[in-house]
Amino acid sequence: MRILSILLFTLLACGATAAPRQTSLGPVEVTAVAEGLDKPWAVAFLPEGGFLVTERGGVLLYFSSDGTRHAVQGVSEVRTRGQGGLLDVLVPRDFAVSREIFLSYSTPQGREAGTAIGRGRLSEDGRKLTGFEQIFEMARGSKGGRHFGSRLVEAPDGTIFVTVGERGDRPAAQDLGRVQGSVLRIARDGTAPSDNPFVDRAGARPEIWSYGHRNPQGAALDASGQLWAVEHGARGGDEVNRIRQGANFGWPVISYGTHYSGQTIGEGTQKPGMEQPVHYWDPSIAPSGLAILKDPRMEEWRGDFLVGSLKLGLISRLEGQGDELVEAERLEWPETQRVRDVREAPDGSVWFISEGNGAIYRIDPAR
Repeated sequence: MRILSILLFTLLACGATAAPRQTSLGPVEVTAVAEGLDKPWAVAFLPEGGFLVTERGGVLLYFSSDGTRHAVQGVSEVRTRGQGGLLDVLVPRDFAVSREIFLSYSTPQGREAGTAIGRGRLSEDGRKLTGFEQIFEMARGSKGGRHFGSRLVEAPDGTIFVTVGERGDRPAAQDLGRVQGSVLRIARDGTAPSDNPFVDRAGARPEIWSYGHRNPQGAALDASGQLWAVEHGARGGDEVNRIRQGANFGWPVISYGTHYSGQTIGEGTQKPGMEQPVHYWDPSIAPSGLAILKDPRMEEWRGDFLVGSLKLGLISRLEGQGDELVEAERLEWPETQRVRDVREAPDGSVWFISEGNGAIYRIDPAR
């Protein structure tokens, strides 16, 4: 199956013009694989060689292995407001058998909206989701159209990590009775696994895996199965965090940024019992998608973190140095306009969504 996927992903790029671009580790080629998209948010690969793309307005697109595309019917209603809408898409490892996919989105809650997760089965022709059901919804109580988080990552044991922003309600990120400002871990039916860290704590939401987050819009596993997340600071203080079970990541008590007014956030940059970021940006880059490269075609990038920037129009490449991550370079090209998502494809190429260009591109070593 992997050989078939590699062949089909290669065919998707045939006929497209590859633009030569330079990196600090050598030349690459950047090729458009999908264009004319309306606010694309996430891309996920199918084992038969096609892929799925979410558009924030509520459309899920299916791209077949020959590059044709159509909208998938049966997607849940979404509340498109501010940063909300149809957001992430997850194709689990057993898709070839189950045909299940998972979606994150902002669901209507009266006049407001909240982060929700749903699942359905994709038809063989990719034209319809059947049996779609909402399996999780954050409780009502958050207003405004920002900080939905919403990345989905399948854990090694088959459970699902979900990032949820604090929805602009800063104190909620320190309140274990609410899921805002948390990384959640849920089973595939939306329930909380019995070994989650706060299952037995009175008044705590059992889905919470870690808390004290502002707006984590990127998440991925490394080669060891460790979960990492990138999240927006305020004015500076964007973070890369190694997510630990039960850990408090400090927002809004500690931060390396300031409020947009320039005022100090909370109590400073450190406090006992609160985690430190492995890397932070100041000034902010507004990070979104995250890919941790496990089997890249650019061998020199193995193990590196690629983080999309919505603010600066680039991809930040981070390298590990001991227990730290350092920014090795910034990939800044005409194609990197508001980079919303970054993924490693089955063939080892790097794909990224340019929300600014309404397109998806792939990066390959120069031939």
